[in-house]
Amino acid sequence: MNATAPPGRSSAPARVAAWRADAALLGVTLIWGLTFPVVKGALRDAGPLSFNALRFTLAAALLMALLRPRWRELAPATWCAGAVLGLLLAAGYGLQNAGLARISPSVSAFLTSTSVILVPLLLALGWRRALPPPTWLSALLALSGLTLLLAPAAGGAQTGSLLGPALTLACAMAFALQIIALGEWAPRHGFRELAVLQIGFAAVFTWLGLPLAEAPRWHWTPRLGVALIATAALATALAFFVQSWAQQFTPASHTAVVFAFEPVFAWLAAMIGWHEHLRPPALAGAALIVVAMLVLEWRPRTRPPAPG
Repeated sequence: MNATAPPGRSSAPARVAAWRADAALLGVTLIWGLTFPVVKGALRDAGPLSFNALRFTLAAALLMALLRPRWRELAPATWCAGAVLGLLLAAGYGLQNAGLARISPSVSAFLTSTSVILVPLLLALGWRRALPPPTWLSALLALSGLTLLLAPAAGGAQTGSLLGPALTLACAMAFALQIIALGEWAPRHGFRELAVLQIGFAAVFTWLGLPLAEAPRWHWTPRLGVALIATAALATALAFFVQSWAQQFTPASHTAVVFAFEPVFAWLAAMIGWHEHLRPPALAGAALIVVAMLVLEWRPRTRPPAPG
């Protein structure tokens, strides 16, 4: 996806840009992790799509005011890319919130994080990318972790229903496709334009789907207001602007691995601020999922070729 930096001086700026991109993505991951319990509380006052409709609308208005895109200069291909990304975001967040209403924030975060494993698998199946052996090991570890996390004894799914986990796994698929698509299109169309377009289209698609999926519901409380401001400004406008910028310098598979820390942050937030604890089987399953994500990034060290 990214051009290889030539040897010499030009490789140093590329490494610095990649390091900054990783640091920025880690900050985004922290924000997303911390908002899981916040959104869980807000869903008591609003429907999943009702909440997302306002969240995306506020975020899109904020991005338009700050970035002021030149709409007439955008190519049709850029509009199409933004529409596809927006559709994936609308589907991903809609499914995530629908699942989050049925399961705990920490379990939701760990299930959402399986998009990390789905990214290389989808790249191999749909884009004919080579699939190295660590990816298969990672998939096996993740499957084992999911089995433990969702076992009835683990207490992961509330009321024993698998609907919440199923919706959340479908959300992970949508997010994996969004990561891949953004990695392909960000270097071509410009991160500023895609940041605005994908959030704007996500708002449009969410409003269109709202009357079909649920009765619009907002019960205005301070909890809902704080959640909307936090998610619209930080977890949406700022986060996807940073992601669109960062994915110019780092491949989609690497971005997915950085996002692997999202469930860890979500679990810590739920444990410290909301006194939520995973049972030992669920905790073991969550640990296996994190290990599976880290396996994806493992590369054996090789000696540099001898000169001449």
